[in-house]
Amino acid sequence: MTGFFITFEGGEGAGKSTQIAILADKLKARGYDIVLTREPGGSKGAEVVRHVLLSGAAEPFGPETEVMLFAAARLDHMEQTIRPALTRGAVVLCDRFYDSTRAYQGGDGGVEAGFLGTLEALAVGDDAPDLTLILDIPAEIGLARVTERLENKGAKHTTVDRFEKDDIAIHEARRQAFLDIADAEPQRCVVIDAKASPDIIADDIWAHVKPHFEAQADAQGGVAT
Repeated sequence: MTGFFITFEGGEGAGKSTQIAILADKLKARGYDIVLTREPGGSKGAEVVRHVLLSGAAEPFGPETEVMLFAAARLDHMEQTIRPALTRGAVVLCDRFYDSTRAYQGGDGGVEAGFLGTLEALAVGDDAPDLTLILDIPAEIGLARVTERLENKGAKHTTVDRFEKDDIAIHEARRQAFLDIADAEPQRCVVIDAKASPDIIADDIWAHVKPHFEAQADAQGGVAT
């Protein structure tokens, strides 16, 4: 089997981590080699940059600097984690990828699309995602989930990160940016209604994921179950 690259995208509180774990279990049960990863992060070098970005330490330097840091982390992530996994035939499930950079730093974020595209090409090359699942949820609901999650962790862990702290209008603009990406690239992107229960969302995701593995299995003389 050749490698397959699936990214999960969406706003804060959309449930990406939950759904990645569910999909990983389904694919593992069918015998697939699964690599779970995330952005920013996913490799030793990129995890260092993750701390800088999510702590807000890079924010005073402006959005272009943040984007270049994301690109540097993504390049290391690609070289150290994603490409080796795809080369050996693994299924890579990534929590956020370049569509988050487009939605968060592009558009209202102030970074030109041409600049983003250049950095994407340098970091990703020909290894773009095979499938992107965009978990769509109104910003108000997603942020309420984030607040509830932080409260459940206790007072010592209630600090929001660099991007969670933005106001609801910015979060809603990012939501629309994700939907615009899906409209522009329907061959790659699928929009999933993330307001439903986790089980219903998981079934919806599997309905879109399964055909890709059936097609690969048929091409190689097997059948995905």
